[in-house]
Amino acid sequence: MVNRKELDPDRSPSAALGARLRGLRDERGWTQDELGNRMGCSGAHISAVETGRRKPTRRFSATVDRVFGTGDRFERQSLAVRQTALIEGFPEYVTHEARASEIRLYEVGVIPGLLQTLEYSAALEADAVRREAITPEQADERVGLVERRQAALVRSPSPLILAVLDEGCIRRPMGSPVVMEAQFARLLRFAELPNTVLQIAPFSMGERRPFNLPITVLTMADRSLMSYAESSHRGHLERESAFVLPILTAYHQLQAEALSQAASVAMIEQARKGTL
Repeated sequence: MVNRKELDPDRSPSAALGARLRGLRDERGWTQDELGNRMGCSGAHISAVETGRRKPTRRFSATVDRVFGTGDRFERQSLAVRQTALIEGFPEYVTHEARASEIRLYEVGVIPGLLQTLEYSAALEADAVRREAITPEQADERVGLVERRQAALVRSPSPLILAVLDEGCIRRPMGSPVVMEAQFARLLRFAELPNTVLQIAPFSMGERRPFNLPITVLTMADRSLMSYAESSHRGHLERESAFVLPILTAYHQLQAEALSQAASVAMIEQARKGTL
């Protein structure tokens, strides 16, 4: 079938569930629209669940079991997907990030995932486990995603990555001094790459900082724009250029007010000395 996306069931619980749903559908020779008609939803909804872009609700999963006569097996499998540690909307964003030609990001408080060492990421998630905000298995899922996101950007042509970090990102210790030393070294290597720009937004910017929360702007290969932002419970991927362009303008203003890359590297080196 043309444009049929290959599914890797080993990639995540969501991917495994999507592959199973497709397998059940293929066994009966149904199209996504035909299954949607039997379930009372659209074929596009079936597609989104199969490809991991949408989590199945409990009602959806129970309907799958009813339509295919699988008892409660699909519903039980879907529980692992609904209990994932990844915020709603983020998995869909990651699929676009992996194909973007330009990535502009701003982060507050912690080093962003694309620039984290795995040790830094593990220390961050270990604290979430300590607070019982997530399970150890969910922590492993988050750390694994950091590794996969970074690997997806090792491609040709390399995407342009522009990162502005609030000063708090480098002032906040995470894990042991050894972990922070390695993280600072990772930032300095990132700044040396030919396809990157790294800047620090110092505390002294005060009210001139245009964003109070993390934001990412993606430029795709066709030059279309997307932005991604998160609340405490869900992420929002914006595809309408009319709404993304003001965010891009604010990002340019942020870059103009932030330290130059040379001055940012000097600040990171200064912070690094405190870990030695």
